[in-house]
Amino acid sequence: MRNRLYETLRRLAVRLYARRVEGRLDTAGAPKHIGVILDGNRRWAKASGGRTQQGYEAGAAKIRELLGWCAETDVEVVTLWLLSTDNLNREPAQLEVLLSVVEGAVRDLAEDGRWRVHHVGAAEALPERTRKVLREAEDLAGDRDGILVNVAVGYGGRQEITDAVRSLLAKRAVEGQSLAEVAEGLTVEDISEHLYTRGQPDPDLVIRTSGEQRLSGFMLWQSAHSEYYFCEVYWPAFRKVDFLRALRDYAARHRRYGV
Repeated sequence: MRNRLYETLRRLAVRLYARRVEGRLDTAGAPKHIGVILDGNRRWAKASGGRTQQGYEAGAAKIRELLGWCAETDVEVVTLWLLSTDNLNREPAQLEVLLSVVEGAVRDLAEDGRWRVHHVGAAEALPERTRKVLREAEDLAGDRDGILVNVAVGYGGRQEITDAVRSLLAKRAVEGQSLAEVAEGLTVEDISEHLYTRGQPDPDLVIRTSGEQRLSGFMLWQSAHSEYYFCEVYWPAFRKVDFLRALRDYAARHRRYGV
């Protein structure tokens, strides 16, 4: 009885605090593009006494909440790191579970009706079944208004830059340029035009949950001038108040775009 009362009071206090933070937040100054490293699903499951799959499923369910919070601000693009290239090296049984949850999350986003969906990642490294889900999600949700949701599946920052350079060289070869000519005229913009996120603004804010303070290769090129926010909570336990704190922290910073 005492524990239930304590938990009720704690939740009430968190909601009141969130309202206070939200009331003082200038949403017009919110970042236009937020990248999120959804970290801590397995550790959350272990701490909760559940199975790993339950952690993945809880993390997938949290995505819709996050996008709902983003929709209350001026956020235009959200990039969600759902599956890294390193994840593809896991044991087949573990990878099958993870892919199944990721595919379900992508389907849910496309069927929700509010978001556009765009895959970023090395599609050729994924099973055909997963590629099919990603293609269908993009086709279903591609022309909608609302937030553009990049689903990073089979994604690695080094792989993205490698793919961008490969794509650029192939294009210039078709145009008849020699390797020396390409090297002589190469610019930063040339690389950007061949990234998975070409045509999109770079992320203003990158959030990582679970307490880890590193990017692990997430959007290496695009995040050169991003602000980072590292949150202690595991992704399935991420709350609106945590999101608002990230926005408040971002709004308090002076972005200098340099050293």
